Amino acid sequence: MGIGQALGFVGATVVLVGMPGPNNIYISLRSLTQGRRAGVVSAFAIETGSVVYILLAALGLAAIVQASPLVFTVISLAGAAYLAWLGVRTLRSNDSSGVGSIKVTTLGRVFREGVLVNLLNPKSALFFLAFLPQFTTRGAGTVQVRNEMLLLGLAVLAIGLLLDLCYALGADAIGRRFRTAGRFSGLRKYVVAGIYLTIATVAAAGALT
Repeated sequence: MGIGQALGFVGATVVLVGMPGPNNIYISLRSLTQGRRAGVVSAFAIETGSVVYILLAALGLAAIVQASPLVFTVISLAGAAYLAWLGVRTLRSNDSSGVGSIKVTTLGRVFREGVLVNLLNPKSALFFLAFLPQFTTRGAGTVQVRNEMLLLGLAVLAIGLLLDLCYALGADAIGRRFRTAGRFSGLRKYVVAGIYLTIATVAAAGALT
């Protein structure tokens, strides 16, 4: 890969991965309501899900999602349902932070939910499937292409983690005031739940159109 192609790869990755979506919003909400540690754990959780998709893309299995509209729709609806469940759980929470305190929503649970948010986001699979092959060597053998996909995937992973951590730290800086503002305490969980439910609605609408 030449310098120009490498710069194009990095630039496109920053734009595509850094664009706000379910993954980044999940990280931001965790930082806003639970603090920096939860946000950082969420960032690593999201990228753990990315590792799975990188392996699937390198093995060619992610093509199943692209080739089958039904599979894509099912995964999209499952992701929307999961986000909706997070929103409903938030509304039913007795904790004013909206997502539970560290004692209720443990960091382990935050991690598991973050992995699921990414795995149930079919755009992640399509991103690695459609984007990474553009930077592999044309006409190369299967083994070489697979190795190149893995290396490119690791580069995307590193860039994605850096951007995710920026979201986590930035949201935590805002959340310090959000979490301590007493006059907004009664509205916090409704704001958080509303965001989850809005994302779920948009995801479901996109899957059915």
